[in-house]
Amino acid sequence: MQDTVGDQQVGRRLPRALTPFRSPGYRWLALAMVCTSFAHGMWIVGLVWEVIRMGGGAAQLSVVSTASAIGVVIPALLAGVVADRVPQKQILLVVAAVEVVGMGTIAALSSLDLDRLAILAAISFVTGMGMAFYYPAYSAWLPALVAESDLQAVNGFEGMVRPAIGQAFGPAVAGAVVAMASPGAAFAVAAIAGGVGLLMLLRVPQTPLRRTLDEDHATHPIRSAVRDMREGFAYMMRTPWLLATLLSASLMVLVIMGPLEVLIPFLIKDRLGGGPDDHSYVLVAFGIGGALASLVMASVRMPRRYLTWMNLGWGLGSLPFLAIGLADAVWQVVVAAFVIGALFSAPMVIWGTLLQRRVPPELLGRVASLDFFVSISLMPVSMALAGPVSDAIGLRTTFFIAGLAPVVFAVLAISLARLPADELAHPLR
Repeated sequence: MQDTVGDQQVGRRLPRALTPFRSPGYRWLALAMVCTSFAHGMWIVGLVWEVIRMGGGAAQLSVVSTASAIGVVIPALLAGVVADRVPQKQILLVVAAVEVVGMGTIAALSSLDLDRLAILAAISFVTGMGMAFYYPAYSAWLPALVAESDLQAVNGFEGMVRPAIGQAFGPAVAGAVVAMASPGAAFAVAAIAGGVGLLMLLRVPQTPLRRTLDEDHATHPIRSAVRDMREGFAYMMRTPWLLATLLSASLMVLVIMGPLEVLIPFLIKDRLGGGPDDHSYVLVAFGIGGALASLVMASVRMPRRYLTWMNLGWGLGSLPFLAIGLADAVWQVVVAAFVIGALFSAPMVIWGTLLQRRVPPELLGRVASLDFFVSISLMPVSMALAGPVSDAIGLRTTFFIAGLAPVVFAVLAISLARLPADELAHPLR
């Protein structure tokens, strides 16, 4: 009893953003997540320079990247079923072990000059599959490890750490290791970081499944898996706030990801006279904006109008694309990227918390996998369309569409799904 009171007193003394760390289980999970994010950042940069070391170019790198993307997409829906059937810790341990073995294998082959493009693509495919299983299992596990009142702080903290470690620190260290040694050495560091993350994950306590499996699960696993998928889809279709937000977000991804990832580099090079360093400033600004906004969201209470603010945040977050389309200096693109990163990341904290608090525990893995599938499925389409569309209607017009269309999508989602009434009927404060 004294320990419990002490924990509560510590929780009250901690800033809101740090309250999840009063849970020993989450402390170990957070450390594992930091190590995993660092390893992933190292892995991404290592892949690029390993392809180059083997004499490959953009086409060969595309093969490796496509293999990883296919690995993510193929099992995405099945991964949600597994996350609702198998203890999530076991899933994450398997994923972490597969990643460590894959990174270690490439490190050894690269150091011995035995690596081949087919091997690199195959391991990228397998690690991509691991990512598909990681996201729904991790999302479904969090509510079993931390108090419901701490979920927003958890999502805010992770929204800050993942880009800072995975998109900035990890790649920066990888670049330095490659420059001083070799891509193989970068893969070795990534494998070591992943191994440390695996050891941290072992310290997280096992939690029971938050659903009861019937006999059909054991006697007819395929039939029951298909039924589980149908249940996930049925829940999405009969839940207006979920369906409307997913549809709006998927359309937003379709119109903004291509301009963000594909067109901005060409805008910087061809119109603004910039180079790779200027593009890196844009990416860093985007990441810093997202990290700061996530930290702020981790430190405040859930908004009363959480569905409205979440959708409007994503919609209004696209408006800086208008400034990018009109920009005549790189610094203007950098500022716009900072605002975009902030206004996209803050609603993501609300979204993750919303899923964990309003989706029934027995369905959370499947709903998280649907969210993951929708998020990634239209990204390649957007990137493939960005170039031809900008050639047909012009770069500036394409950025204007990216800036205005998500606002329309957000307003339609809020009004057609009657989100203001829904959020008042289901308060999360």
